[in-house]
Amino acid sequence: MTSESRTAHTTDPAPELHRRWAVTVTTARGANGPDPAPYADNLLARWSEPQRRYHTVEHLTAVLERIDELGHHADDLAAVQLAAWFHDAVYRPDRSENEERSAALAELALPELGVGAPRTADVARLVRLTVTHDPGPDDRDGEVLCDADLAVLAGSPDRYAAYAAAVREEYAFVPDPDFTAGRSAVLRQLLALPRLFRTPLGYDRWEHTARRNLATELDLLGG
Repeated sequence: MTSESRTAHTTDPAPELHRRWAVTVTTARGANGPDPAPYADNLLARWSEPQRRYHTVEHLTAVLERIDELGHHADDLAAVQLAAWFHDAVYRPDRSENEERSAALAELALPELGVGAPRTADVARLVRLTVTHDPGPDDRDGEVLCDADLAVLAGSPDRYAAYAAAVREEYAFVPDPDFTAGRSAVLRQLLALPRLFRTPLGYDRWEHTARRNLATELDLLGG
């Protein structure tokens, strides 16, 4: 599972995302290196694949915007931003290894772009962390990424309902009883976390609303 309802954009988000990507890459590696634009094209094509209903360009944009809000908490903001770009870059709802394959894509692409080995390794670590959304103590970068990814859970009732419906659409191939069981398990796992949001700002802003939304969905599922 993971994060965000479709945000309404009246203009094409691609130019702004290309700009953001170029700035992030330059921050992560310096000005010298291959042109980052083709890598943005590849990533945005992945985020636009037809099987996606929730894990879309809109979700990527929303995560990056939440990272903007929480970025003061990060130790390596560029690594967190790169991890956002890669965290669902590989996404097939019928497979369970999406985060691992997304991390492997980062490990392949970032050295080609000129990003150093330590930062590349940290980006891949952060991508893998989105399996559990449970960063370890003092993992400030993990806290920022996970909070940004889960911020969708704190949407208004209408936005949360749209998010839940989009998730169901991605799993349209799963029969209702099986989806209900699997989704209920995910909701219980999230509710069992001591804190959904680890950054001070994320906790203050989103924790109460997110728990209410999760409990409401679980109740509607009969759980």
